[in-house]
Amino acid sequence: ISDQKPLGCWSVKHGQILTCPVVCNYETHEYIAVHDDRVLRIWKNEDVNLDKAFKATLSADVHRIHSLPDGGPVVLFKGGGVRTLDVLLEAPQQEIENVISDEAIKWSEAFMEGPQPVVVFVTEKDGKFFVYVQKPKVNSQHRYQLEAQEQSQPLSFTAYTQNQTLTLLCLYSNDSDYRVLIPLQQDAEEEEQILPKSLLLNLSVSGNVLKGTSLVVLDKDHVAVLGSLAASGKEPKECLTIWNTKFQTLQTSKDLPLGTSGQLWCYEEKFFLTHGKVLTVIMYKCETSSLAAAVGKLKNSQTPDVSSFVNWNTLEDEELVVSLQSQESVALKSESKINLRSRRSSVAKVQPETLSVEQLLLSLKDAPTPVLENELRQLMSRAQSPDLQATIGSVVTALTNRCKANPKYYPQNFLLQIVQTRDLSYSLCPDLMAVALERKDVYLLQVCLGRFPDIPEEMIYACLEAFLSISEAHLQRMDVNLESVICYIDVEQNNKEVKAEVVENGFTAELDQDMCDTELPKQTQPQGGGESCPVGPYKAALLNAVIHSAYSETFLLPHLKNLPARQAILFLRYLYYLYVKCSEKVNITLPGVSCPTINQIMDWMCLLLDAHFTVMVMLPEAKELLSNLHKFVRAQVRFYSELNKIEGSLRELQRLNHLRDSQTYSIEVLEII
Repeated sequence: ISDQKPLGCWSVKHGQILTCPVVCNYETHEYIAVHDDRVLRIWKNEDVNLDKAFKATLSADVHRIHSLPDGGPVVLFKGGGVRTLDVLLEAPQQEIENVISDEAIKWSEAFMEGPQPVVVFVTEKDGKFFVYVQKPKVNSQHRYQLEAQEQSQPLSFTAYTQNQTLTLLCLYSNDSDYRVLIPLQQDAEEEEQILPKSLLLNLSVSGNVLKGTSLVVLDKDHVAVLGSLAASGKEPKECLTIWNTKFQTLQTSKDLPLGTSGQLWCYEEKFFLTHGKVLTVIMYKCETSSLAAAVGKLKNSQTPDVSSFVNWNTLEDEELVVSLQSQESVALKSESKINLRSRRSSVAKVQPETLSVEQLLLSLKDAPTPVLENELRQLMSRAQSPDLQATIGSVVTALTNRCKANPKYYPQNFLLQIVQTRDLSYSLCPDLMAVALERKDVYLLQVCLGRFPDIPEEMIYACLEAFLSISEAHLQRMDVNLESVICYIDVEQNNKEVKAEVVENGFTAELDQDMCDTELPKQTQPQGGGESCPVGPYKAALLNAVIHSAYSETFLLPHLKNLPARQAILFLRYLYYLYVKCSEKVNITLPGVSCPTINQIMDWMCLLLDAHFTVMVMLPEAKELLSNLHKFVRAQVRFYSELNKIEGSLRELQRLNHLRDSQTYSIEVLEII
């Protein structure tokens, strides 16, 4: 999530349906899924084909799998039976008891109570709600009935455990939160009990009622509720709210004008929710609840969207929301940080220093350029460390927005200074690289490719196409960092290669002739089939930045197929040149700073061939390149196979060295047969 990078994708066969959420086994780092209710699949990250993954057909329908960091996965069946995954895999066809009868499971969760996993689920039958608490390792089960509420039913549940007590929070349709306490240590013989509930919170904001759809617990004094706020005479608007349950007050709220799915998740101090077509991730931090915080909020109860407790950052930027909304795939919204803290004093008069980042940027929207840049520099210097990164992201967004509005405005030096001296990411300033592409600022793009860890594959491809299309003569008039090429390409002498001592690594004339029956070029020539690098040093440095960037093969390949054939051949020639250069050295690495590694070069060659192999086979100018590449790879395969033959002898030699007395001097001759 933090890098906004898709890492993998798996799919079931046509006609099969995933019937419960996929989970991760924290102990084995495996994924666990169920399709068609009874078919269990387990696979690892490196597995490509889901159909070839481990498969087990169970004897009963699965409702859900819960994975516990310290207790392993537990499986809840639709009939109410619970098994740990280890026990289930010992005999997948074992009989699963039916605990519930004609009841529908509405919610379930798993917890660790000491060394024992505990599974809690809520069922409904004829308007009555029941709570089941099961401990599968000790075969313990209890059933409770929730106390009925007149003309109201529970809509959402959440729970947490503390001091051997399960606290169940229920969001009811009468716009209230109720708390139910369930002891986890009880005798097995006790009969079914009716659980009393106590009112925790009334969801009312300035007289308007919040129709909640989902709630999560943040800590012992705070809950978050996602819902719809209905004001009199106005259309309902969805919002995310944070409440102080200790003092019964609204802590803060935020409107979500693009709508949500009604679901809210919370994991490791982050909210996850869908906002329009965007997955929004919001960081939060709860501080100790105090009466001062509650009273301070009550003074401003007329405006529920008071951000004195919260810095919502880019959620305020509706333009950014709309631009992200247009993307077809779900993208990650820039992370926002929520600080729940009390306001120590009320400020009678708003000073510039007390303005929020959003308010300040809005006031500078039409300011003259010198004033804008001066204020932005001061803003970055004033920003507190917890909010510094988000503040800088807002500053860059303000600059790129002005660039888009004014074609003559482009503060290259200011933008470069920010990118080079601050820890930014693409998701914090998603328009920056697009503006740099439009202005053909290859140096800024090169720096971004080297520093941003989360660049989308579409943008990586756009940079590659732009770099390949710009002529070397034009690039020589631009600023480009040549550190990655200066040690193996001579920048001064008419772009000829630096002649250096060559230590071959598995590519000799005798070996190649044996494999290919072709005559090799002379030793003084590079083995790449050409006398020099196929591109100039400036273009090579830019291409190295692309090769170095992080990407997902699955999502980059469709874009690479759009690369024009001539550019694809040129790029492949350069990759082949680097491949040969790496293989000439014993340590198979290129000299210099931030040079591509042999693995990166090979991965890009494979990607490019996958995307354009048919076209390259048909083009006459690519025939010799493919032939040379094929010969070179075959020669290296032969070389490494010869090394494998003496692997046993080398290991024996290493063992003898360990056995030898290091205090004595000796000369030994070992014959390798």
